[in-house]
Amino acid sequence: MQFSQAEYDARLHATKTRMHERGIDLLLVTDPANMNYLTGYDGWSFYVPQLVLVHLEAAQPIWIGRKMDARAAEVTTYLTRENIIGYPDDYVQSLIKHPFDYVADRIIAWGWGEQVIGLEMDSYYFTATSYFSLHHQLPNARFQDAALLVNWVRAVKSEAEIDLMRRAARILEKCMTTGIERVQEGVRQCDAAADIIHAQISGTPEYGGDYTSIVPMLPSGEGTSTPHLTWSDQPFNRGEATILELAGCHQRYHCPQARTVFLGQPPQKLSDAASWVLEGMDAALDAVKPGALCEDVEYAWRECVAKYGLTKDSRIGYSTGCNYPPDWGEHTMSLRPGDRTELQENMCFHMILGIWMDDWGLEISETFRVTDKGAECLADVPRPLVVKD
Repeated sequence: MQFSQAEYDARLHATKTRMHERGIDLLLVTDPANMNYLTGYDGWSFYVPQLVLVHLEAAQPIWIGRKMDARAAEVTTYLTRENIIGYPDDYVQSLIKHPFDYVADRIIAWGWGEQVIGLEMDSYYFTATSYFSLHHQLPNARFQDAALLVNWVRAVKSEAEIDLMRRAARILEKCMTTGIERVQEGVRQCDAAADIIHAQISGTPEYGGDYTSIVPMLPSGEGTSTPHLTWSDQPFNRGEATILELAGCHQRYHCPQARTVFLGQPPQKLSDAASWVLEGMDAALDAVKPGALCEDVEYAWRECVAKYGLTKDSRIGYSTGCNYPPDWGEHTMSLRPGDRTELQENMCFHMILGIWMDDWGLEISETFRVTDKGAECLADVPRPLVVKD
């Protein structure tokens, strides 16, 4: 198992406590990260319906997925064999029945068809068809939106989770160094991306890496004016900036980071913006402490850079940790105005300070852990604008 049985038991207990508080008898968990968190399940099988069921009165969760993936549940989870159930393959991409019809039949057989059922309504992998199947097959159930219930349980990391994120940070240091080295005039962006991905997966001599929830972001030139471009087969050019937003990942735990590289002599506006962002980052990190609010951290950034006329409409960070594609964020806390979530020790955030203008931009970011002494940045890569003249 990835974690001790005691840790899995504590996670299940915390989840059931939140279910009880909200009057939920049965929780259907479809977010792959939440499935992993509660049971250890890890497989590239989320392209078909799968889920973990948590019932207040059941000692263990129940995994239901495609029959051919049941063996993966046996290999990766702590669940007993009777709590691992595979549905027949004729449910897969069928035009006449749906895997959640099978799930509903099981729920009825267990006597749970008239209870309050919590659904992760905003999960990427819980489709409208899945919902309509349950609604039709379980007419006497009372459904409740339980989106993010488990995500909030995940908000405070255990020491074992922090250790995995530190390992991810060591991998991140390697792949970020590789990326910076490969941003050279004439090198194709796709070739740099290939080397970065090799570094991500090969990891360190002590431990290998996993696929990351987001592919390497390498916007270059005018592409730096937007945050979510990947790469092309075009070469890096002198006189242009390139943003590297990458992550290391180990056993599904992530450590993201962003840096900006310029080939040649950077324009003054870019150099100035980079120095202002660095100053603002220091101010924001200095504001991190247990008891502070998410919005307090953002305010420290905003107040610092306001004197330079610099503004940023989007949030400056979000919680991160265990995840699967398409996102390494946990969708709970954000460092932005109005988020009054109180910081606690062992919460982890990706603070990403991206500035995107009409035809240029830059990003500098850090993944940090909240400690009793403030923010602990997990990876160690120099922050200043990388100038390769």
